[in-house]
Amino acid sequence: MQPPGPLEAWDTPPTRHGFKGGDLRGITERLGELQELGITALYLCPIFSSASNHRYHTYDYFNVDPMLGGNEAFRELLDAAHARGMRIILDGVFNHASRGFWPFHHVLENGAQSPYVDWFYTDEAFLRGDRPLIAYPEAAEWHAKQSGGAGGGVASGLETGIGYKAWWQLPALPKINVGNAEAREHLLQAAEFWIRFGADGWRLDVPEEIDDESFWQEFRTRVRAINPEAYTVGEIWKRADAWLTGDRFDAVMNYPLTEAILGYAGSGRLARDLGDHNDTYKRPELDAAQFAEKLTEIMGWYHPATTAVQLNLLGSHDTPRLRSIVGGSAAAARLATLVQLALPGAPCIYYGDELGALGANDPANRGPFPADLASVDAEASAFRDFVRGAVAARHEHVVLRSGALRVVHAEGPVLVLERSADPVGFEGAPLELVPGAARRLLVATNTGDGPARVQVRLDGVSGVTRIDWEGVTGAATLRSDGALEIDLPPVSGAIFQLS
Repeated sequence: MQPPGPLEAWDTPPTRHGFKGGDLRGITERLGELQELGITALYLCPIFSSASNHRYHTYDYFNVDPMLGGNEAFRELLDAAHARGMRIILDGVFNHASRGFWPFHHVLENGAQSPYVDWFYTDEAFLRGDRPLIAYPEAAEWHAKQSGGAGGGVASGLETGIGYKAWWQLPALPKINVGNAEAREHLLQAAEFWIRFGADGWRLDVPEEIDDESFWQEFRTRVRAINPEAYTVGEIWKRADAWLTGDRFDAVMNYPLTEAILGYAGSGRLARDLGDHNDTYKRPELDAAQFAEKLTEIMGWYHPATTAVQLNLLGSHDTPRLRSIVGGSAAAARLATLVQLALPGAPCIYYGDELGALGANDPANRGPFPADLASVDAEASAFRDFVRGAVAARHEHVVLRSGALRVVHAEGPVLVLERSADPVGFEGAPLELVPGAARRLLVATNTGDGPARVQVRLDGVSGVTRIDWEGVTGAATLRSDGALEIDLPPVSGAIFQLS
């Protein structure tokens, strides 16, 4: 595709409004790298037409942004990903659109006479014709200052707001009225369109902002009517029982687990100078016992089948990067990733975190991915090797994905978890495994700055073997008295198979 004009250099720091030229064909070309890493699904931040570089400001729900290659490039990505057995999850922003959204633009041009006026929440003065909507208050304020002050005309309207509801009252993001039948149908048809196109599910942005339970119920019904296996996950930052009863979402973004893992892995080194996108996301420091208590609580919130599909993440476009949060420590970031990949749920890796990338608050957490993996330094390459090995272990061992979870030891900085094939599931039935598959695994971690040795006693153990991959350290031995002795270097973790 012909570039629209000058772009930022790829390897320069990200900016709030700059564009670097990445597109969907670039992802298609590098699917092999993702598959080699063990990735089975991609969750894409918004790809629809937008004037913002993050594209959470949608102006056309039925067309992929031309700068990303348009619908044709998305078709190529879908076909190539599906050919590799990989799924694609789209990001839907249905609470609000952008001020460039064509129905909103129609209202700006035609006022209360626009047939689209009820698609949005506008104030009574505007509907009476007594005031305009101020979609660009910064410009209006500038013009007022140029004309000698803020009195009179459009500028006086700034005192009573912009004249319409917007997400967090940001003028660029007018809130959509899903109570309006035509607006609601437009959004639901967009959801259906992309599932028919071949997308495998939706991540839904700020769903709590739509105070209409029936909208999400209808959303799920219509999406599942097209693809009964479509995955829906909501951006909800706290416990969300009401959303996970089977009539709205399959999962939510599991930020409470994120907070707990980072609080444990980053204990003693958390970067407190990094702000939080959401005030419910506090990252308290946790020792092993505190983390074990929190982990047990979170794993008990939902039905086991629901817990098994929660989106377990350590970072996103809304948070500082994993490694930056844990004080820049590559070892602590690896430990957090190991814990994430050893728990029930659907682990999600934010692009670049598999390289141990650094990035503080937005926009620093949204930097460009290396143009060529061969160009990354030795530390980033070693980090990726570790992540690839941990992902492979999860793929190989069913009990890491679906086994029962039990805390064996939690004291000081050391945590030992057991994942077991017996019992598990809704009725406590054991997992059915192929002959020779591991039935019991221990996940052992040490967040301390010094080496640690612990002894645990487990029934029915006759041997222990470390599951090896690049970068794994630690050892376990079965003592003559029957105790299992585990040695872990500082800030490290390992998985051991029991026989």
